Amino acid sequence: MQEQEVELLQLIEKNANLEPSKIAKLMAVSEEEVRELLRSLEEKKAILGYSTLIDWAKVIQKEEVTAMVDVKVQPARGSGFDKVAERIYRFPEVKAVYLMSGAYDLSVSVEGKTMMEIGRFISEKLSALDSVLSTTTHFVLKRYKHDGIILDDEDDNDKRMVVTP
Repeated sequence: MQEQEVELLQLIEKNANLEPSKIAKLMAVSEEEVRELLRSLEEKKAILGYSTLIDWAKVIQKEEVTAMVDVKVQPARGSGFDKVAERIYRFPEVKAVYLMSGAYDLSVSVEGKTMMEIGRFISEKLSALDSVLSTTTHFVLKRYKHDGIILDDEDDNDKRMVVTP
């Protein structure tokens, strides 16, 4: 991967809403070069999409529950954890799946309207998969930071670390 491509990806990873003209100034290249780099990275599937992080609590009272589920599985012969992970990430309730080291094999992020809805998903769909040996569920109570962005940061102008004697 070219150095320019990496620089561009680092810029838009922090702010996908940057205009090509602004990116061009930051990278000291033409707007056309930026557009071409973006097109190329999209074709290569290096850029999979553009998203916006929204703090819904500040907009509406969105009643949604998130759970992190640790899953111990029996890997599939020949494909290891990949086929099992694929079966799990295809459920619409599942927002993310990660292969982990440690006591559990997969970490699964699940969203639902209520804890009961998530509980039903885990007991009726996730745990019912032949390859799933056990699950442990952790419900998210409050988000402090997501994708490197601090949520509910009242004083976001002063980024200095507090030093006390």
